[in-house]
Amino acid sequence: MNRNHVHPSRRALLGGAALTAFTAATGTGTANAAPTTSPATWPTEFPLPDGFLPEGIAIGRKPYAYMGSRANGALYRTDLRTGKGGILFAGGTGLVAVGLKLDHDGLLYVAGNTGVARTHDSRTGEIVTTYRLTEATGHFINDVTLLGDRAWFTDSRAAALYAVPRGRSGAVRTLPLTGDWVQLPDVNNANGIVGTPDGRALIVVKSTPGELYKVDVRTGHATRITLVGATDVVNGDGLYRTGRTLYVVQNRLNRISVFHLDARSTTATLTGTITDPRFDVPTTAARYANRLYLVNARFTSPQTPETTFTGVAVPL
Repeated sequence: MNRNHVHPSRRALLGGAALTAFTAATGTGTANAAPTTSPATWPTEFPLPDGFLPEGIAIGRKPYAYMGSRANGALYRTDLRTGKGGILFAGGTGLVAVGLKLDHDGLLYVAGNTGVARTHDSRTGEIVTTYRLTEATGHFINDVTLLGDRAWFTDSRAAALYAVPRGRSGAVRTLPLTGDWVQLPDVNNANGIVGTPDGRALIVVKSTPGELYKVDVRTGHATRITLVGATDVVNGDGLYRTGRTLYVVQNRLNRISVFHLDARSTTATLTGTITDPRFDVPTTAARYANRLYLVNARFTSPQTPETTFTGVAVPL
């Protein structure tokens, strides 16, 4: 694999004057421009701000990656053609941004950890809507996917999914998880989430002990997916699916496990794994062209204002 290594420049911790918005050169005019180079020549590694604490990544139809910060909910946008980026939303005290998904209308859905989800305008970064998904404390809204007319959010500390209408506003729906789902105490349960190939259900990974479930969006009934060729998907984090191929990012194992789903999405057969020496606890993945892009959360490294972070790309 040919790799272009990009070393992060030193940047100040998020906050205050250190956070600057995009210049006009990286605004909506550029976003609408067609790529002038082949994706095969684009950087396969790019820097994020020091101290950013990234976890989520989202990519839409245009060559821009959006990444969220656990430090203060900031959003960073990178041009995949050049590897250059800038702060889109400066974040704020008490805000968190983990799982992200970009809709076709330009709304960016953000899982906000402590019982909250938000939508942002992906052009300006401004907050459009804030949703209080649950009033209880101790919740961890972790990831999000778009299915049908709703955005679905996982809660790693509760046996429930939450759905909000896609668009500018709407009421929150809580979907309790039943069936094979058993909520474990004091660990992260539900994490990554994607729709099934037929669009009728959701697939959710339970990070501990490392299981996949198919969830009926009408009833919440969860059926454990049988794994073939693998005993578990422990440390399962972000999910990405294309057709009947499911990619499971296993963060602290520094690998992506690749599964083939059967027609009913009740059996997943391991077909391979993706590893890369640049992986440093990758969390979630998003696709552009024939690449998966991931952010390195570096959970096993010091999480300080000086800690460097990167995004990396691997071929599908």
